[in-house]
Amino acid sequence: MSECELSVIIVNYNVKHFLEQCLISVERASKNLKVEIIVVDNHSLDGSVEMVQKKFPEVSLIASPNNLGFSKGNNLALKNCKANFALLLNPDTIVEEDTFEKVLSYMKSHDDVGGLGVRMLDGKGRFLPESKRGLPTPTVAFYKMFGLSRLFPKSRKFGNYHLSYLSEHETHEVDVLSGAFMLLRKSVLDKIGLLDETFFMYGEDIDLSYRIQLGGYKNVYFSDTSIIHYKGESTKKTSVNYVFVFYRAMAIFAKKHFTKNNALLFGLLIHGAIYLRAMVTLAVNFIRLGYVALLDFGVLLIGLLATLMVYQQYTGIETPTDLVQIFLPLYALIWVISSFFNGAYDRPYLLRNFVRGTLIGTGVILVLYSLLPESYRFSRAVILIGSVVSLLLGVGVKLLLDKINLFGFRLGNSTKRRFAIVGSAQEIERVIELMRQTTIEPNFIAKVSDQVIDDLDENFVGHINQLREITRIFTIEEVIFCAESIETSKILEQMSQLDGAKLDYKIAPPESMFVIGSNSINTSGELYSVLSINAISKPKNLRNKRLVDLVTSVLLLLLFPILAFFIQQPWQLFSNVFAVLFGQKTWVGYEKNGGNLYDLPTIKPGVLSLAKIVGEKNEGKITQMNLMYAKDFNVRNDLSIVIRGWRLLGS
Repeated sequence: MSECELSVIIVNYNVKHFLEQCLISVERASKNLKVEIIVVDNHSLDGSVEMVQKKFPEVSLIASPNNLGFSKGNNLALKNCKANFALLLNPDTIVEEDTFEKVLSYMKSHDDVGGLGVRMLDGKGRFLPESKRGLPTPTVAFYKMFGLSRLFPKSRKFGNYHLSYLSEHETHEVDVLSGAFMLLRKSVLDKIGLLDETFFMYGEDIDLSYRIQLGGYKNVYFSDTSIIHYKGESTKKTSVNYVFVFYRAMAIFAKKHFTKNNALLFGLLIHGAIYLRAMVTLAVNFIRLGYVALLDFGVLLIGLLATLMVYQQYTGIETPTDLVQIFLPLYALIWVISSFFNGAYDRPYLLRNFVRGTLIGTGVILVLYSLLPESYRFSRAVILIGSVVSLLLGVGVKLLLDKINLFGFRLGNSTKRRFAIVGSAQEIERVIELMRQTTIEPNFIAKVSDQVIDDLDENFVGHINQLREITRIFTIEEVIFCAESIETSKILEQMSQLDGAKLDYKIAPPESMFVIGSNSINTSGELYSVLSINAISKPKNLRNKRLVDLVTSVLLLLLFPILAFFIQQPWQLFSNVFAVLFGQKTWVGYEKNGGNLYDLPTIKPGVLSLAKIVGEKNEGKITQMNLMYAKDFNVRNDLSIVIRGWRLLGS
């Protein structure tokens, strides 16, 4: 089989772990076909290029020096692909083992089809409605934007945006295909042209789908195979930037293809939707990310005020109103800031972090209080008693939030969960060992065999076809599938049969250092990695590292007139200070000559490294030092490295 049958094109941007999993599935699906795989990397900074070079040497890699966007990146590969069919595939997807054979067979037997999409499921096994879409005319867009398509999904009039009146389990002719999986006939592209590079991201799939129809060909939603699409991993759909980019893409499409009157109407609709959606997105993000801190501020302030009122009533000592208005909100703010730096607002929410933050904040307030002039002090008793009252109120509010599950608020530690791991005995042990090396502390692990046999090893609680009963009997919260011995089609089958509302799913790729999954479009992917033992990527550590960077930069700036006489390149030090202040660098990072940096959590380039301080030149030892720094990150280590290597800060 010499002639290439299919060109798979993947445009990647900073989703290394998803890309690796995607490529593993693509290689499996290519087993019985002649397939070329092309990865276009849009200047990723997470080590994606190095990962592909090392683990997938047979893949044709195009490493762009800048971010070309989706259209230009795909066109770059399309101009050089060899096959008669080209598949545009997102890096955050997993295809079934027979997906390519099925879709190619369909295309070869239907010459009138120019483009084909498939049934897509998210990381929880739920059908993604954008698998099949209608043309977003002004009327269709209006019904979508104002919620009528959601209210009447089975209506042919209102449900045209996602063609929700058509069964997801049947093959249909549709107007628009998703760019996440878009199989194209090369001869059709030669006739209608490649992707329109006016679209940087979003809208290009709609434009190309429409041009396929204008060229006299059909677009087909093919239901006989499914893929997992971790929707939201390549792009974060809860950002305001996404709102502007997406709706502007729609405006470009309207201007290009609709009549002048329709384009004007669509443009007005789009611009109204942009600002309405942007305001809603800002409000939702603000509430989602900051509502707990705002509640804490209010509760702490109420606690202080209540304490002060009782204090004044029993002592008869009146506190000046101006002091109350200034210092009580300031004290509440200090408590909230202290709680923030103690991880009180990291998920999962932990009461101990809030308690610790409040106690430390109380200490900071008392120190600051002692430094105030006598005229600004009103009572240490109010601070001490108020901190206890506020603490109790804060804990009570959090227990209430947990009870009513407001905005998804949940107390506890998500690492202490009940797991079911499905796979061979060897792969299950590998995943368990990986989990042991992380901060994951399972309450229970059910080992489930991937083999449907009666005579199971006593270590297994059952086999894969009994997974539904196993999750119910053992009250499992999370299922991990070992991809080495389980076909993707089997994983999808199980996900569709289980209760996705109560279960989380993850997949462990073979021979990888991570287990990966995604629960919703708002997650950035959840990794269980061997590098997560107090890893530098933990929110608390990143926050503390940034704080150390800022404080160190300010001190170096103040001491610069003195340091300039002792450092060989003083102006480079000056440049480094501002690079760190503006978040382009960090004072301590990895030694870039250590190799395999793509396996480490991504951080900013470091001015110093442990290897540079000790003068280590051996690549193997440097790699170990980088790994040790990532796994055992500690603020004290950063400070120690800066102090020991202060003469190299201008390097």
